Amino acid sequence: MTANNTTQHAPALAQTTTQPVAFDYTSASYCAQLEHKKNTTVAQFSDLGIPELAVFESPAEHYRMRAEFKIWHQGDRCDYAMFQPGTPKKTYTLEQFPAASATINELMPALLAQINANELLKRKLFQCEFLSTTTGECLITLIYHKPLTDEWQALAETIAAQLGCHIIGRARKQKRVLSRNWVLEELTINEQVYAYEHVEASFTQPNAKICADMLTWAQAYTQHNGGDLLELYCGNGNFTLPLAKNFDRVLATEISKSSVDSAKRNMARNTVGNIEFARLSSEEFTQALEGAREFRRLKHLALDSYHFSTVLVDPPRAGLDEGTLNLINRFEHIVYISCNPDTLHRDLLILRNTHSIEQFALFDQFPFTHHRECGVILKRK
Repeated sequence: MTANNTTQHAPALAQTTTQPVAFDYTSASYCAQLEHKKNTTVAQFSDLGIPELAVFESPAEHYRMRAEFKIWHQGDRCDYAMFQPGTPKKTYTLEQFPAASATINELMPALLAQINANELLKRKLFQCEFLSTTTGECLITLIYHKPLTDEWQALAETIAAQLGCHIIGRARKQKRVLSRNWVLEELTINEQVYAYEHVEASFTQPNAKICADMLTWAQAYTQHNGGDLLELYCGNGNFTLPLAKNFDRVLATEISKSSVDSAKRNMARNTVGNIEFARLSSEEFTQALEGAREFRRLKHLALDSYHFSTVLVDPPRAGLDEGTLNLINRFEHIVYISCNPDTLHRDLLILRNTHSIEQFALFDQFPFTHHRECGVILKRK
């Protein structure tokens, strides 16, 4: 799982809440910060003797497929706003957000004009979330401090039709889905197109270009592994689908029921037939594999029939727990995707006792922030 799925903060340029924030999304600025990330990563992992670092760069702008904005009310007008890092009580208004996709930037002023023209839409609106795709679809969630009425829904439906998007309304203990709660993303991995439903309020990779790079990289370095694949923290099947072609069978685990349901629909949508999903945490799956505990959710699977050659882990920022580390070090091949270099380094200090580091990559998922996404291919010594 990749962390930092919320909107990145605005650069520290604007100094008041009465002026729109300014951005520096230039190629020169981006190249400088990417070079810094590269050097930082090489230095941090130098004690592990990593191979030459592969660096996957992001576009300098329009790379985020999702964005979240506070709604700033001043007088009779609303504006999009963001918090400034280090000054959480200061809010900065903005008219456009170059980090977000072209679709989001196109919809931002059109939606804001509708909000400011309709008191029913504007009143007690406090947050707006955009979820877009590279194919031009967009789902907008409007979040309120008031109950949503049928009159609000009728107005929102009209605006959704005018803007060519989907709209969801949220309030306390209330959710109104006007058409659907997902958008359909398409990613091309080694000349094959994979379609994914991305569900509102569920985790998805925010940077589509880098996501495709990660999937292509992982598929390339597992194509000769053979056998079966175990994937922990599979989410909506992001890695699962393109990697399935490299293995006889795939067993993918995920604790979130909504993500498992989405992964199953994505599997059917892409006509992939060699994947089984299990709704378990990594700790629970370790217990099941060792025979320490039985789970009804695994009754449909014969774990002993799998011949695992490879395990893929994409954990949260906390990294791998001790039990999962003990589990994965039994595998011939390990693919480790990490959103936190600190916990990745900690875990690699243990895994290097049994495995060698064959490939190491830096995926710039979050440009203009300090966050670094890494990928590691390990092979048993």
